[in-house]
Amino acid sequence: MRRFLLLLAMLLLTTVAARAVEPAERLADPALESRARAIGSQLRCLVCQNESIDESGADLAHDIRMFVRERLTAGNTNAAVIQAVVDRYGAFVLLKPPVEPATYVLWYGPPALLAIGLLGTLVWLKRRQSAPAETTPLSADETRRLDGLIRGNDA
Repeated sequence: MRRFLLLLAMLLLTTVAARAVEPAERLADPALESRARAIGSQLRCLVCQNESIDESGADLAHDIRMFVRERLTAGNTNAAVIQAVVDRYGAFVLLKPPVEPATYVLWYGPPALLAIGLLGTLVWLKRRQSAPAETTPLSADETRRLDGLIRGNDA
C-alpha cells in the first residue's frame, strides 16, 4: 500500500511539474520573470481554455509565453504586452475579459438569469399560496359510505 501511495504521489508531482513554465523559458532578470508570470496568469490557453498559459503544457501556450517574454525584454509595458497578445489572438485570450458592450452578456447574463429565476420562483410561490383550494363537498351517498368505512362497515 505504501508503494502505491508513493507512486501516486510521484505521478501527481510529475504532472504538476510538467505543467509549469519550462526552465528554458525563464528570463534571467527576476523582475522581468515576475512580470511575465503576472501577465501569464491573466492569459487563457487557447487549447485548454480553462487554464492560464503558465499552467498549460500546450505548444500554443508555450508560444504565447515566449511571445510575452520577447515583448517584455523589448521594453514593453505589461499593458502593451497584453494588448499585443489580444491583437494577435483576440479578446478570448483574456481570462478576465473587459466590461464592454461585446462582453455584457458574459458579465451580466448570469446575475440576470439568477434574478429572473428568483423572481419566477417568488411569483410561483405567491400564486400557490393565494390560490384557494378547490374542494367540493361530499354528496350524501359519499358521506354515508365514508361513515361506514370509518366505523368498519362496508356500506
